[in-house]
Amino acid sequence: MATANREELNGIEEGDGVIIVDHGSRRKESNLMLNEFVAMFRERTKYPIVEPAHMELAEPSIRDAFSLCVQQGARRVIVSPFFLSPGRHWNQDIPSLTDEAAKEHPGISYVITAPLGLHELLVDVVNHRINHCLSHIAGKADECSVCAGTGKCQLRQ
Repeated sequence: MATANREELNGIEEGDGVIIVDHGSRRKESNLMLNEFVAMFRERTKYPIVEPAHMELAEPSIRDAFSLCVQQGARRVIVSPFFLSPGRHWNQDIPSLTDEAAKEHPGISYVITAPLGLHELLVDVVNHRINHCLSHIAGKADECSVCAGTGKCQLRQ
């Protein structure tokens, strides 16, 4: 693959699959939010193979997502935890579940990236959420898609 293409893909190479994994929830709405994020991620990055996975409580599992990546031609799988902090799930659970999934696909390598953690762009995300909420309670903006219909975004005494 040419160097220019590698630069366009920001490190992802042909034959790579990406799994974005969150904890998983009993709330259907929470699990569907990961699907929406994965769709946005796929569209923005143009990575050809991107799958959602939930560590527990919901489907698809890491095992299922790993298999889907391989079925689409992945020869290397990048597992990206959709977690803020590098806790036990990142340190133990996700590596263990990914290792089990990889055993079903000999010859397929994988890497687990750092969680979101302390990243300067998260400052922008948090600031945007704060400003949007304040604009909503001032009557200048609609509720954001996360709060819509929940009654959560309101000034309380």
